[in-house]
Amino acid sequence: MNETTDIAVTGRIADVSAEQRRLLLERRPFDEADVQEATRAMIARVRSEGDAALLDFARRFDGAELSAVEVPREEWGRALESLDPSITAALTRAARNIEVFHRAQIPADVEVEVEPGVRLGRVFVPLDAVGVYAPGGRAAYPSSVLMGVVPARAAGVREIVVCSPPGADGLPSRVVQAAAAIGGATRLFAVGGAGAVAALAYGTETIPRCAAVVGPGNRWVLEAKRQVAGEVIIDSPAGPSEVLVVAEEGCAPPAWIAAELVAQAEHDPDAAVAFVTTSPSLLEAVRVELGAQVEASPRREVIRHALRTFGALLVAESREEMLAFTEGYAAEHLSLCTRDPRADLPGIRTSGTVFMGPSSSVAFGDYMTGANHVLPTAGTARSFSGLSALDFLRSFTWQELTAEGAAGMAEPVGTLAEAEGLPGHAAAARLRGPGAASAREGGA
Repeated sequence: MNETTDIAVTGRIADVSAEQRRLLLERRPFDEADVQEATRAMIARVRSEGDAALLDFARRFDGAELSAVEVPREEWGRALESLDPSITAALTRAARNIEVFHRAQIPADVEVEVEPGVRLGRVFVPLDAVGVYAPGGRAAYPSSVLMGVVPARAAGVREIVVCSPPGADGLPSRVVQAAAAIGGATRLFAVGGAGAVAALAYGTETIPRCAAVVGPGNRWVLEAKRQVAGEVIIDSPAGPSEVLVVAEEGCAPPAWIAAELVAQAEHDPDAAVAFVTTSPSLLEAVRVELGAQVEASPRREVIRHALRTFGALLVAESREEMLAFTEGYAAEHLSLCTRDPRADLPGIRTSGTVFMGPSSSVAFGDYMTGANHVLPTAGTARSFSGLSALDFLRSFTWQELTAEGAAGMAEPVGTLAEAEGLPGHAAAARLRGPGAASAREGGA
């Protein structure tokens, strides 16, 4: 491999040092403390200065002089009309697939009689307003607009607000604007980075306060979402992209494996890409292919940085060691190119999404299959799930007791309340005991 495309960690898994293992499994940026402090200051400015802070951030970080942050709806329409019809068709097809898959995930309300005369239920309702972040800067991501907006619409959310960074002309890219129109967003703002997350979480003069903030982003967006998580719902810590390709000899062409690594590394210099196999010869073939593909890529400098920082090419001594590493890595995207991916799937418990077999490129899921590409990163798939329609719903329960049901429950509830030292609870329950009917008639 060309020396300019060095890989952070290579070799046998058994030889990986404790420091290298921590690098691979935690995947946290080296300047995280600085990012936390700067992000906290930006959030505080948005809370105190509102739109004025956002206009200043656009000037400083995006090189855009804005007079207002909202993008008028007629601009979206012009952007949509100006698109190549093939792009419009692809976005429309992707939106349809996303809606089909996410609408199928919406749970039914629940009603059950737990014992005679005691009925309980759970009702699911959409959030009133949600914020969707779509990255910009190095590339435009209309797919991220669809991944946030369409599931929210399927869940029945009334107001769906999109924020995406402005270009030099003061507007998000035309294709992002078009995706907002196709997906069904209600408002669009030319705001990026941590400032956008803060604006969606707390509101400004023009950006409405939202109940949830979702969408992928760089380390600044990721940190901002972490910091507002106590105020609003966030989907997951969805930061820079990552992929782990797991392959056995003869199960995927080396060029295909290398292409999966390149595809995710080109997103961001902080992207994490890893390959693990039981075959040293396959690893060497992938190494050669990776070098060639990096050299040929227009985004080679971004890819090289990612490979130097969080890249890995590893050999396992056995399938068991390979799959154990997979479990520990907890990848955002897992490409499972084993002899029988379906048989291996039940053992996969910590990935954001799994692509089964060599034909199932992560690129298909990034754009068009209908599954969501907003997924937990940096090992947080151990705890978090990918974005779904469920993120745009909240639920509440209801409880209904008949007179007979209350009478049958009154005494044991009174006993438990007294055991906790709460005599008022005990009295409230026992008032509805077996003599409650006559007491009710007397009160009447």
